[in-house]
Amino acid sequence: MKLVTFHARARHSIGKVVGQQVIDLPASDPSLPGSMLEFLQGGQLFMERARVLEPSQAVTYPLADVSLAAPVPNPSKFLAIGMNYRKHVAEAVAAGIKVPDSQVWFNKQVSCVNGPFDSVLMPKVSDHLDYEAELGVVIGTRCRHVSEADAASVIAGYVVCNDVSVRDWQMRSPTMMLGKSFNTHGPFGPWIVTREEIADPHNLSMRMFVNGELRQEVSTGEMIYNIWQQIAYLSTVMTLEPGDVLATGTPSGVGLAYKPPKFLKVGDVARVEIDGVGHIENRVAQEI
Repeated sequence: MKLVTFHARARHSIGKVVGQQVIDLPASDPSLPGSMLEFLQGGQLFMERARVLEPSQAVTYPLADVSLAAPVPNPSKFLAIGMNYRKHVAEAVAAGIKVPDSQVWFNKQVSCVNGPFDSVLMPKVSDHLDYEAELGVVIGTRCRHVSEADAASVIAGYVVCNDVSVRDWQMRSPTMMLGKSFNTHGPFGPWIVTREEIADPHNLSMRMFVNGELRQEVSTGEMIYNIWQQIAYLSTVMTLEPGDVLATGTPSGVGLAYKPPKFLKVGDVARVEIDGVGHIENRVAQEI
């Protein structure tokens, strides 16, 4: 399934995309909640109720007529792993960034969450705005101490992410949090592709385009730490909750790595594509 949060005709709801239609889930089955977070908290029961709904027996909207929001507008956590592709590690070393020998995680404050096609703001305080194409994981089950063997079972599905980064602010703190958490700098979507639709999340082609120019291209199979290892590692420390978003790392080709750097400018359009998942596209606008 492709699960969305959407706006249509003054209505805010969650839905399932079937072809070029969006089934309004709570309007079609009143037992289903109106928010994605509540839906994911309902687990397999709600998933199965959504799965059986067909357009001919449901309230629908044309996909072209709806506005898609971030699939989970209010996750409790938005976490991202740094330097998880070998060529990107080489870029970091060249930029003078120390690379530890363990998984490197940082927090993107959830106030940065943004829609898949909404504008990303150029901050008033910096013009070092960079892009990072990433595969995102949405957690579907409350869990702790998950083994690598069981990690796939706690995933609700996958999204496309752009871990937008303000590089000078990122360098000001060893946690990287400030440079990763500016408002609008966490666009993801366009929908959650549920896990049964993705045969192997470590065999997906991912690309980043800026104004149509290919900047990043990689197979997710080139991750240093795979998704199962990431979930096992994080859940050793903390309880993961339904709706939590994990960004699984970006490959080489970020703007910082060019000489001189190719940072994003106002008016630029950043497009991330992941085969089997979809694409997001965000234009850079000046913060007022």
